[in-house]
Amino acid sequence: MTALVDRAATSWLSRTGGGEAVRQRELAILRRLVLFSSAALVAAPIGLSAVTSPAVALPAGVAMVCAAFLFSAVGSIALARQGSSAGIATQSAEDFFLAATPGLVFFLDPHGSVATVGGRDRRDFLAWMRDPKGRGFLEQVHVSDRILFLQALDDLRRGEDAQSVDLRIDRPSVSRDQRQFAYLRMDMTARRDADGELAAIIAQLRDVSVEQQLRDEAQNRAADAESANDAKSRFLAAVSHELRTPLNAILGFSDILIGEYFGKFENDRQREYVGLVRESGAHLLSVVNTMLDMSKIEAGRYELILEAFDISSSVKSCESMLALQAKTKGLTLTSRIQRGLGEVVADQRAIQQILINLVGNAIKFTEAGGVVSVDAAARDGILKLTVSDTGIGIPADKLALLGQPFVQIQNDYTRQFEGSGLGLSLVKGLVALHGGYFAIASQPGEGTIITIEIAMDGSGAQHAEDAGHGATVEFPPRLKGAVNTGAELEEGRFDGRAQAKIA
Repeated sequence: MTALVDRAATSWLSRTGGGEAVRQRELAILRRLVLFSSAALVAAPIGLSAVTSPAVALPAGVAMVCAAFLFSAVGSIALARQGSSAGIATQSAEDFFLAATPGLVFFLDPHGSVATVGGRDRRDFLAWMRDPKGRGFLEQVHVSDRILFLQALDDLRRGEDAQSVDLRIDRPSVSRDQRQFAYLRMDMTARRDADGELAAIIAQLRDVSVEQQLRDEAQNRAADAESANDAKSRFLAAVSHELRTPLNAILGFSDILIGEYFGKFENDRQREYVGLVRESGAHLLSVVNTMLDMSKIEAGRYELILEAFDISSSVKSCESMLALQAKTKGLTLTSRIQRGLGEVVADQRAIQQILINLVGNAIKFTEAGGVVSVDAAARDGILKLTVSDTGIGIPADKLALLGQPFVQIQNDYTRQFEGSGLGLSLVKGLVALHGGYFAIASQPGEGTIITIEIAMDGSGAQHAEDAGHGATVEFPPRLKGAVNTGAELEEGRFDGRAQAKIA
């Protein structure tokens, strides 16, 4: 009888799905129900015969027992499967999380002791890490990083939902890559009970040693670059100082020879050669002075001496200094100064240097018969200096290169002229120290306009100093305004040769 029941139940259960273990549990339930039903097949008809005739009691009792057996079997198996599925699903989800999560996974108690260890990379971590269970993990954290771990735990206990901390873990032995520590990032998530109290902590650890190595290398390279930059600035300053002393002697003795204070030249060739020596020495001294100023600006040691002075006098002085050079080249040098312009508060030497460099460049790159103009005007407390020329102009794709030290726009025309490529770079640095605005507009074959704007009361220089707080000025300074090409200029800003020719 039992074998017959087992074969029938097994055949039916195999068609309902489930594993072998499930079928064995359900088969045990059916066995118990069959046992109870067998006893009921006898008891039910006897009990019914007491109230009705045996002809009615026998089929009615059998039908009742069969119905009760079927309902009990289906209900018991359904309830068993439902409870089993819920338990298996819960257990499977946690097991899957522990097995599939990248890195190393810890279940910690509220005190930080490790209760469970898992994670997809568990084997790789535990290959070099000591047993982390209990307080074992905290003991492997670098001493100086333990406070970070404990602070993160305290934040979770105070109500934070998650915390992340970078830790160094001591390696029992130095690894093949010569690393004494493993850098791990620990992401911690709080699990709370019904009252909101911290019940457990789920922590995921990932190895970020490669990221840390890249950060260290980047910091080292930045430090090396800064050190090299400082060394370059000190070298330029030292060389500049060492060159200026003999250059001043060369210029002084050349002036004495040109003045023929100790005898006349025997022929004009001697006078010409002495003049070339004097001219070359003056040019070299100018380059040395520019390099010295550049190194000071780049190192943040260029000190502005702010004072009130007549800007029109500076413009006229620049015009007088370069008038002979412009006349020799066949150019017209003119200036236009707004009436009643008054005084400006700035570093007079720096402003004079700015004007000389800009006008000198304009003369250098303007052909014979051209015009160079210097304009000075003020509006709303802003001094606007404009140097325009009818020279060769600059292509739009070359404008971004202007102002970089030792860089010139290289083409067949500009190579005919001397120059170190430092003038415009120095101008930009001096304008930046004044907190000013620098913009350039140019069209090839038409000319170039350079505009400088600074505050007349010197407030721009003070703001630049306050913003820097002793930091070095960005060098070469970037244009504060967009670089305009000829097609993008404001109306009236550029009209070809007409701008410079108006006297």
